[in-house]
Amino acid sequence: MAIEAAITLKTEGISGVGRERIRLLQAVAREGSISAGARAAGLTYKAAWDALEAMANLFGQPLLETRTGGRQGGGAQLTPTGLRVIEAFGRLESEMTRVLRTLEPDLAGSGISPLNLVTGFLMRTSARNALRGTIVAMRSDTLNVEVAVAVSDDTTIYAHVTQESARALGLCVGREAIVLVKASFVFIAPGDAPPTVSTRNAVHGVVRRCETSAINAEVILDIGGDKTLVATITAHSAQALALTPGKPAYALFEAAHVVIAID
Repeated sequence: MAIEAAITLKTEGISGVGRERIRLLQAVAREGSISAGARAAGLTYKAAWDALEAMANLFGQPLLETRTGGRQGGGAQLTPTGLRVIEAFGRLESEMTRVLRTLEPDLAGSGISPLNLVTGFLMRTSARNALRGTIVAMRSDTLNVEVAVAVSDDTTIYAHVTQESARALGLCVGREAIVLVKASFVFIAPGDAPPTVSTRNAVHGVVRRCETSAINAEVILDIGGDKTLVATITAHSAQALALTPGKPAYALFEAAHVVIAID
């Protein structure tokens, strides 16, 4: 049976960038809008937005340029980065397919398939937020290191890791890294003034969306630079805080709750 590679790009906090999300990106470009692209890809508008935001966070740059026209209107087209992502993904799948077919004869009779190898190299995690940036500062004591990662011109996120982890990952100023934060670790404080709290991270932004169920609410905060942070809070809190789109707010979370990943 012929082997064909189906690539999924994953890191902590990303639910997977694979063929489906690349096809969504292609559909949005082809149809000229996010709503039409979502319909063509068989997704809800919210699911499409979530996927596009996750891709922008992972790759660190906007993949789409949107034109004004309201949440359900306007248009969208690929940025040069979006075009390169689609092209590179296609090449990656083609090359991986070629490599897997080359490996198959060598693994015959071993009980290991090429697909076993690929699965072993990929990890799945549950963190909702993953933002790419550059390490701009590191401060150490005898046991731990505080790592400052600039994810945009205006936003720096701090993480606490052990000395051993910093060495194992090869962390240094100037190196690209991905910061990972579970949405349940993020608290929301509305307002333009920084709140008086002890949490190391207080990231300013504007509420983009607030999706509420009977018990919980998912708050998507636009933090600038085409980046977003997601918080999961109670529906009661979301109602009490009146988290409507366009409202300024801060995302609050401890440095100890931030995980650092590298490519």
